[in-house]
Amino acid sequence: MPDDLLLRLRDFHSDYFPLHQQRFQDLVAQGQHPKTLFIGCSDSRLVPYLLTGAAPGELFLVRNVGAFVPPYDQSHGLHGTMAAIEFAVLSLKVERIIVCGHSHCGAIRTAYEGAPDEAVALKAWLKLADEALLPVQPSAEALRRTEQRAVVLQLERLMDYPMVRRAAEAGQLSLHGWHYVIEEGEVHVFDAAQGAFVPASLASHSGTGPYPPYVEHDGQILSDG
Repeated sequence: MPDDLLLRLRDFHSDYFPLHQQRFQDLVAQGQHPKTLFIGCSDSRLVPYLLTGAAPGELFLVRNVGAFVPPYDQSHGLHGTMAAIEFAVLSLKVERIIVCGHSHCGAIRTAYEGAPDEAVALKAWLKLADEALLPVQPSAEALRRTEQRAVVLQLERLMDYPMVRRAAEAGQLSLHGWHYVIEEGEVHVFDAAQGAFVPASLASHSGTGPYPPYVEHDGQILSDG
């Protein structure tokens, strides 16, 4: 059987890298200076570089199950996502933070239906979605709405990080909530003024927020505690 991963590694070295060698060498010599921290779900169908058209060195990436942000009070323990946020804001001085969820999210469905008993860490991690869950059966519409509510919840949690709030209030950092609808190839961006997610093809900006507490268009308040 051919080793597909090995073949891909060789293709990168022989085909892609020579075309972009100077870019990679500059990134080593000058260091990385990404302007965007992208917090996305680990789902294989979500590819940040495809969505944003970014080149190497332009995105500081954090991927986890559900694109969740742990509370700053460490009530869920230490986590790499927290460390990445601190590093991105304090050391890299990023100008934007994007939280990107997506349609058909397995994390959100599992938050409703429950994880296998053996998945102890997953069960604990999915509690970060509790405030976004709706008191209904997980229909397609309920799942879609919960996916979007979860994105806004993470934006609110980000504002509890002192370095994030300080930079945001100083106008040095903007927060963006995205919901990628895989089957449509469309990213819906959160518009806090409308209390809704708007298709990027129709939106006037790439997302605004947060303005806690978030009030949905039906008047329901989403609050993390």
